[in-house]
Amino acid sequence: MSTETQQPLLITAEDVATMLGVSTRTLWRLLSAGRLPRPVRFGGNTRWRRDEVRDWVDRGCPPVSDPADRP
Repeated sequence: MSTETQQPLLITAEDVATMLGVSTRTLWRLLSAGRLPRPVRFGGNTRWRRDEVRDWVDRGCPPVSDPADRP
C-alpha cells in the first residue's frame, strides 16, 4: 500500500483557480473566453480533470482553439 496521499482525479473551480493564482470569477471568465480546458459537468457540478489541468499549465496555458472544446 502506498504511503502517498491520494489526490482526487476531478477538482473544483476553487482548486483550479488556486492552481492558477486567480479568483474563481476570473476562472469562469477564462472558461467563457475559451482559454481553459473543458470541464466535466454532471448533475449540478462542474469539475476539471486534475491531470488535464496540470498538462495544460505545463504547456504554458494555451487558449483552447477548438470551438467543440468550449462548454
